[in-house]
Amino acid sequence: MIKPGHLVGRSTAAARPVRSLAPGLLVAAIGTATAFSVNKLVPAVSALTAAVVLGVAVGGRLPVKTREGLGWATKKFLRLGVVLLGLQLGLGEVFGLGAGKVLAVVVTVLVAFFGTLLLGRLIRVSKGLALMVATGFSICGASAIAAMDSVTESDREDVATAVTLVTLYGSATIALVPFVGQALGMSPEHLGSWAGLSVHEVAQVVAAASPAGAGAVAIAVVIKLTRVVLLAPMVAGVSIVQRRRGGASTGKRPAIVPPFVLGFLVMMLVRSSGIVPSTALSVAKVGTTLLFAAALFGLGSGVKIGALLRAGRRGLALGALSTLLVAVVGYGALAVVGV
Repeated sequence: MIKPGHLVGRSTAAARPVRSLAPGLLVAAIGTATAFSVNKLVPAVSALTAAVVLGVAVGGRLPVKTREGLGWATKKFLRLGVVLLGLQLGLGEVFGLGAGKVLAVVVTVLVAFFGTLLLGRLIRVSKGLALMVATGFSICGASAIAAMDSVTESDREDVATAVTLVTLYGSATIALVPFVGQALGMSPEHLGSWAGLSVHEVAQVVAAASPAGAGAVAIAVVIKLTRVVLLAPMVAGVSIVQRRRGGASTGKRPAIVPPFVLGFLVMMLVRSSGIVPSTALSVAKVGTTLLFAAALFGLGSGVKIGALLRAGRRGLALGALSTLLVAVVGYGALAVVGV
């Protein structure tokens, strides 16, 4: 027989986690809403960038009781956001690019990723910062950085610095890509392809390709989202490396392929099936941004500004060199495949 006191005890225990998470979740919701408002007022600043900057700005002033909820939001919302990200691109769109452009995407991402890791070692930045910059600059900006952070033990300062750098240099490419493209006499298709290969964030890709027309924007976005597809194997690969290095000493080994990466791939297959209505895809796209914004606000709230600034000139140099690397490799890859 179950005594009434036991039922009360269980309900009280179940209520405690909710009460402990509520303050942080409320703050994350406010921060996310503010980030979206900033994006509406200044479209050049993405909601994700605004979220992490707001988190850094207010983190030191938030009550201690918000930490648990913000930490929970950072971890859970991030992984759910990666899963929903898979709905943004179907396999048919990838195959529609043709083997040459898909090969150009793969080569550009791999060379940019491993090349940036090497540059980070030469410049002597921390391994965590080098990995975050390599991921964000080679794949898809802040969302890729956040996804990679979930399978590593990088410092929050390294993650926030990488997001700041991807925003800074991605914004610079909005002006530079069309300028260089015009100077080199690129066709709209060529410029759109190059923008999709070399610009960091999806929103920045759209802005960079826009001067060349709607056709350039369309191909730029598809190529950019094809880079996003490589987020899954990259994160899984790093997860395997982390598993081999850290499992024996801690007794706890991360999954070979994180469940949220599998979820991302499943959502790609769902999108490819054509069963999801366009309205649902639009809602999922907004939901993905909301989840990433909340996660990045929580991430930024734990950053100490002094430690963030310590990246200094070396961090800026790594961002500049990585941006140059992905642009040159992308241009060269397109030349080889005949675009």
